[in-house]
Amino acid sequence: MGDDHRRARLERRLHDLVAGHRFEIAVVFPVVGAVTLLASAWGLLPPVLSFNPYFILFGTVVMRLPLVAGLAPLVDRRAAVALAALTVYAFGIELVGVATGWPYGEFAYLIELGPMLAGEVPLGLPVFFFPIVVNSYLLVVLLLGPRARSRLLRLVAVAATVVWMDVVLDPAAVALGFWEYYPGGAYHGVPLSNYAGWVLSAVVSVGILDWGFSRAGLQARVADCEYLLDDLVSFVILWGTVNLAFGQLVPAFAAGVLGVALLRTDRFDFAVLRDRIPST
Repeated sequence: MGDDHRRARLERRLHDLVAGHRFEIAVVFPVVGAVTLLASAWGLLPPVLSFNPYFILFGTVVMRLPLVAGLAPLVDRRAAVALAALTVYAFGIELVGVATGWPYGEFAYLIELGPMLAGEVPLGLPVFFFPIVVNSYLLVVLLLGPRARSRLLRLVAVAATVVWMDVVLDPAAVALGFWEYYPGGAYHGVPLSNYAGWVLSAVVSVGILDWGFSRAGLQARVADCEYLLDDLVSFVILWGTVNLAFGQLVPAFAAGVLGVALLRTDRFDFAVLRDRIPST
């Protein structure tokens, strides 16, 4: 009983923190992140601040708070095992990818995104990997509604959304110099094999999430929790801005399409923006 009470109190505090600071988390942090990343890439910051790995990791964790707070009430023992399995998969597939080039293509990290595991992949990898697959899953469940009961339709839609998100992310990350593919690729330096790899990761992730979480529970939670997809808002703002700054119009357009999909969900209607603008 004591543990349940402490958990409920922690969840309530986290909920209050996120709900009370949606604008700062979903808008201010990604805008500041885009500006500092671009300034780092263009040599406008002193070395101590340029691509500072701990600043990058801190900002990323903050932008993940809506996802953490939104899903926390649904994480029972089975869901915790599923998330642990997804973590193991994320590290495993990334280490295999760096060592062998399979399934994403030959690549290497050029910038430390926080402490590095074995000097090869970020120790904070789950906070980078989870949002791509989990946000895709939640967005699909919300948009499909009752049709999300079809496992095949859910799988195809999530895989397509995961690939779409990486169509936005990877070109921006390559342009910033986060990582590089060898010998490069046709799509802003990204090889097509990378997207085949993300289809594999999407299939594995959907299987794990389907096993660990109640689809009905997720559907109810994403419908009721107004900030659960705020992390996806941050994604659109951050990576859409970076792509625009580098003149990469196709991935910037892809980010805009995600933004339109978010508007359709009515999860983030920028009422918080209106509330923040002083009246004249």
